[in-house]
Amino acid sequence: MFLAGASMIDGPAAIAPVFEWENPPHEIDVSRRGTRPVQMDDVQILKDARKRYEQMYRRVGGVPVRPRIVAFLNTSVTPLLKGGHDDRVGRELFRAAGGLVALAGFCAYDSDRQALSQRYLFHALRMAKASGNLAFGGYVVALLANQAMSRARYRYVIQYCETALRGARGHLSPALVTDLHTLQAKAYARVGDRASCHAHLRRSEVTASRIRHDEEPPETGYVQPGLLECQHAEALRRLGDLMAAQEYAEEALRSSDGCHLRGQTHRLATLALVLAERGELDQAAATAEIMLERAEGMESGRIAERIGTVAAALRAFDARPVREFLARAGQQARMPL
Repeated sequence: MFLAGASMIDGPAAIAPVFEWENPPHEIDVSRRGTRPVQMDDVQILKDARKRYEQMYRRVGGVPVRPRIVAFLNTSVTPLLKGGHDDRVGRELFRAAGGLVALAGFCAYDSDRQALSQRYLFHALRMAKASGNLAFGGYVVALLANQAMSRARYRYVIQYCETALRGARGHLSPALVTDLHTLQAKAYARVGDRASCHAHLRRSEVTASRIRHDEEPPETGYVQPGLLECQHAEALRRLGDLMAAQEYAEEALRSSDGCHLRGQTHRLATLALVLAERGELDQAAATAEIMLERAEGMESGRIAERIGTVAAALRAFDARPVREFLARAGQQARMPL
């Protein structure tokens, strides 16, 4: 059940699953006859497992965590999906199972297995539709937008985000709405649409003021204090507004005390890139050194990519702090884990 194709899906076929999620027909009854009755206790086990695997992902990266989730999906989730349940339990089951499938997809994305990730996310979106939970569906579409961003498919990012905001309007949490607007802002910055970028930055700030973390669903835990500022810094850097980008990047870092190491690494990378582009080489190299400390021990394609981007930005400068950082970054990249 949890196998995937070998190549990425592009063109209209990449939009079709999101269109199907947003539009009728909707599931009227997901009850199922089966030899093994599924109870709400079974659903809670899946929710607890997703939380545990997400914590592991944040600590060590998607490479070592993905096989663990896949094994759990095959041994524990598939039998439940084949079991018997009424409509109420069935919808909760699809919601919980979809959360695990989506996390497996993001771990595949973090492991540079993009086609596999896309298949998992499409599968999670079908489960979201079966669950009837529009907020969860919007979250899965946001993951697809994140993947499209990493692949430089900026029009997909914009379309995915617009679909999530439209298709789940009134059901999305403030944190997810904030993230969807910042994703759009970054995509518009990449295509050079300054006005649209700033419009979505403003919308994200308005929505962020309404975030109450104790009222958010579990999946939006990644929207931690300072993430908004980090995303703004990324967008403004792409527009060439380096002074404003640095202010946002520094604010993101000041807010990172309670942030997990993965988030700290991304924020440090953002600030290092801004400083490098401003020619502040000593500060950029020092910030990049701290980034390497935070990333040590993580097996993550995305983190490795961020480090590589910082290294590429600094490599153009022949200065002792830069050479020392590049030497350490190269050594850390070659270190077996």
